[in-house]
Amino acid sequence: MPTSNLLDPPPQSARARFTDDCPRFLLTVDTEEDFDWDKPLTRDSHDTRHVPRLKKFQEFCENEGVVPVYLVDWPIANSRTAREILREPVLAGRAEVGVQLHPWVNPPFQEEVTQENSFAGNLPPDLEEAKLKALRDAIEENFGVAPLIYRAGRYGLGPNTAGLLKHHGIAIDTSVRPLFDYSSTGGPDYREHPLHPYWVDAEKSLLELPLTSTFWGMLRRQGGFIYPRLWRLPSMRGVLARLGLLERVPLTPEGVSVEEAIRGIDMALDDDVPMLVLSFHSPSLRPGSTPYVRDDDDLDALYDWWRRIFAYLEQRGVKASSVREVMGAIER
Repeated sequence: MPTSNLLDPPPQSARARFTDDCPRFLLTVDTEEDFDWDKPLTRDSHDTRHVPRLKKFQEFCENEGVVPVYLVDWPIANSRTAREILREPVLAGRAEVGVQLHPWVNPPFQEEVTQENSFAGNLPPDLEEAKLKALRDAIEENFGVAPLIYRAGRYGLGPNTAGLLKHHGIAIDTSVRPLFDYSSTGGPDYREHPLHPYWVDAEKSLLELPLTSTFWGMLRRQGGFIYPRLWRLPSMRGVLARLGLLERVPLTPEGVSVEEAIRGIDMALDDDVPMLVLSFHSPSLRPGSTPYVRDDDDLDALYDWWRRIFAYLEQRGVKASSVREVMGAIER
């Protein structure tokens, strides 16, 4: 039977299936405040200067026939500008909105701001729930729809998260990031979690859509054994990638080239993954807000990355999807 603890890898019997054989993709946007990625987390030093740029990105997605899923955290959920830009397309079904919990900027503020506490799943259950409920309610009030999808900030699920999501009407979690391990900083270890969607509970009321990350290269089938053992030797990971032996490829434009992402897509499709989940951080839409987009040339490259990836997905027969379509197409 499926487990109700999202930290545990699911059994094979929990795999979710769709009513057709058409592969899909979901574009998720970690829609969050600007902060200095190189400095310790703080409740104070952040802003939302990039938010006006969501308008251009939304128009871009509409022209591409893609429905973006904006996973918003507290500063964005309460941003008047974000509401003015996103509320209408969300209500019209041209965009969707979900929950992304950054506990260090999300009330109530009862915990210290530490690395460990930045993973919401590490908080006491009552506090994790209070923060989740406050954010969920703010999103519904400000964007006009009840959010159905959740991502823990920093992918920070905990043993109580699944039950809290179900209790507050969340139908889909998309926090699991296979092949990644955050335990060295107090977070979860997702190295044993599958790429395929799966049911979290026996009642099939909570669906997990893992972020897509794959191994590529001649040693990809041994990647789960080799890659973690090189964490003290990151240069060796680069050597293996350059030699075409082993490379970890998350489907994101942040630090991943188009060519690498295409290899990742091919590997996922070869493994019959029916749902690809792509992601990036909204501050990357403003040069200088993230390490990945430093100037206007980088921003042009970001948009070009999406154009080329959307074109390749269409070429491979992978259709753009949405939370609404997933809910309608999943077998129960």
